[in-house]
Amino acid sequence: MADAPTGVSRALREAPPDRVVEAADLAIRSILGASGTAVFIADYRISGLWPVLDSRQPGMAGQALQGTVQRCFSSQQPVRTAGDDGRSRLYVPLSVWGERLGVLMVELPGEPPETVVRRAVDIAGEVALALRAADRKTDRYRRACRQERLSMAAELQWELLPGRSVSHGSFHLAGQLEPAYTVGGDHFDWSLDDGRLTVTVLNGDGIGLTATLLTVVTVNAMRNARRSGGGLVEQAELASDTVFYQHQGHRHVATVLLELDSATGRVRAVDAGSPHLLRLRGGSVSRVALEQQLPLGMFAETRYDLQEFDLDPGDRLFVVSDGVWAADPSGRETYGERAMARSMRATRLQPPTDAVGTVMRELQAFHAEADLRDDAVVVCLDWRGLAGREHG
Repeated sequence: MADAPTGVSRALREAPPDRVVEAADLAIRSILGASGTAVFIADYRISGLWPVLDSRQPGMAGQALQGTVQRCFSSQQPVRTAGDDGRSRLYVPLSVWGERLGVLMVELPGEPPETVVRRAVDIAGEVALALRAADRKTDRYRRACRQERLSMAAELQWELLPGRSVSHGSFHLAGQLEPAYTVGGDHFDWSLDDGRLTVTVLNGDGIGLTATLLTVVTVNAMRNARRSGGGLVEQAELASDTVFYQHQGHRHVATVLLELDSATGRVRAVDAGSPHLLRLRGGSVSRVALEQQLPLGMFAETRYDLQEFDLDPGDRLFVVSDGVWAADPSGRETYGERAMARSMRATRLQPPTDAVGTVMRELQAFHAEADLRDDAVVVCLDWRGLAGREHG
């Protein structure tokens, strides 16, 4: 089994993109002596995991995030269970670059030794990478993770995302869009280049497809500037000019642009009328004070100023859109007044991938389980500092 990952890698490379899971199944059976496998993919709300090979796995229908599957998915650690028939099941997280895709289940004839567990972890990494690459070539895996039809606006929004999370030696970032199947204009984007993490969060203007189209234009204008080597100011100014000349000031986009130096914790920022930025340090939540400038697209040739602040190792930043901060169901005080700080403090021991879900669930509870009235985006960024880079 010394070349187990190599054998799986070759099988995955040679498989058509829509047959990656079948190729992995055959390779794992051969290499690990498995009697069966299953691949579960997380849905858009990250509320359940759904099988790709459901027709071949009786009784393996979608699983809510609880029990064995939840422990594996949430902890990002292998979990072993033993059956009455002497067989065992090994659950291994499917993750790539810090983005949690799902769980790989491997059924084995007996209790697996630690060497088999380590090989299964390596194989799961190969499968996750193949799934991430194949996702752009087939709709199969997208179908597995949606439990209802997306609106056209939501389809565009999810397609626009670079991913839902990313990890680095010194930081971990995660975000979530809600309502997942009908989200309109609110959005987030990120890119990692040479140790610099750029994050943008947009509070879309309007509702539905109209809002989404405005967001698509804005995000791609910022990407165009960024990919051409432009800094935050150039990104904001190009996006603002693009939106203005298309809508003549009648539409605009409130945005915050952040650039984290992953080595030092120094953050550069452009606050264009923006979503709300909060810092969790220890057990205390505070607003990050930035000078608000004009939203993108309000006036022609608007110019923006750069601001800076520092993070301490262990700091957690939350960026939330108005759909989170200003939620006021039944005429009560807004969610951002006190309830949001409580939910953010409750995430102290959770990784960002779980923290964004906690804040969203608390927001839903604040709405007494009614549908959200507005789009909501939560982005969570942890900066671990140089110690985090050294110790992973």
